Amino acid sequence: MNTSVNLSIVYYSSTGTIAAIAREMAETAEKAGAEVRLRRVAELAPQAVIDANPAWAAHAAATADVPVVTADDLVWADAVLMGSPTRFGNISSQLKQFLDTLSGPWSKGLLADKVYSGFTSTGTAHGGHESTLLALSNTFIHFGGIIVPPAYTHPDKWADGNPYGTSHCDRGGTHPVDETTRAAARVQTERVVRFARGTKAVKAAA
Repeated sequence: MNTSVNLSIVYYSSTGTIAAIAREMAETAEKAGAEVRLRRVAELAPQAVIDANPAWAAHAAATADVPVVTADDLVWADAVLMGSPTRFGNISSQLKQFLDTLSGPWSKGLLADKVYSGFTSTGTAHGGHESTLLALSNTFIHFGGIIVPPAYTHPDKWADGNPYGTSHCDRGGTHPVDETTRAAARVQTERVVRFARGTKAVKAAA
């Protein structure tokens, strides 16, 4: 049975690394037959701070047409891929602020029994890849989510080297998202869609 899957890809990106991974995931999910909502979280930084960083300002302008996520995007979804750059080994304040608005649907059980998985980026090789993804998992657990990591289930994940999720080191903005990261993102997305499809079919048959 080819059960349809609703996938929300929710992300925060300041200069574009996480957004590039999110777009790769969206394209992969659509090819896998999923209905996809690509959503960014609202920006909290003052405009003066954004304007002082040309890459940040350029990315903000380039992605202004991407819809801002709402709670309904998670309620609608069978699966959620969530991405954030690392901020001192944790998720960004922008993404955290959105998560902190979800007590309503959470308290009604509307975020439970969905597949969740995370992705991230850092500026340095050991700058918090794993801790950021584990921090996301804390929230997924409180939601009652089914966490589906990519793990080392494919050669492209051995190359990427992160079993917790897709991650990229942009070396302070000098290393754009490369094919290694894109391949890892495809593996993760295909796995999430596959598990979401199976989970949805099991729930429908119960």
